[in-house]
Amino acid sequence: MSDQTYHGSCFCGKVTFTVKGTPAGMGYCHCTSCRTWSAAPVNAFSLWDPTSLTITSGEEHIATYCKTPQSHRKYCTSCGGHLMTDHPEMGLVDIYAAMLPDLEFQPALHVHYAETVLRMHDGLPKFNDMPSEAGGSGKELPE
Repeated sequence: MSDQTYHGSCFCGKVTFTVKGTPAGMGYCHCTSCRTWSAAPVNAFSLWDPTSLTITSGEEHIATYCKTPQSHRKYCTSCGGHLMTDHPEMGLVDIYAAMLPDLEFQPALHVHYAETVLRMHDGLPKFNDMPSEAGGSGKELPE
């Protein structure tokens, strides 16, 4: 495991955090929820062990929105800036790749590609929903 430390913050900078080590996975999510939450056609994710995350300032400004039990989305109450999503069933936290400017983003897959509005031709596996080891169907779709 890497001992690299990455720093991130919300839009206004009141919430700051670090994450240490190596992500458990990186990729792109195309689900409607992620697209709507991020106001973008795709969300770049990096998944981490929650114990590797430390809120260094502004914890009192973090609020949570739970549309589903699988995703506890965190944001700053001061600026509204999105921070991360806890995935309690997976035991991981998704720190949006854009929140970690020094992380060398190396995506390995696309999830929920059946819901995409932006086709991406990058040679990575495109899963209808999720890989089977993550509780999905494991069905891959063509680019």
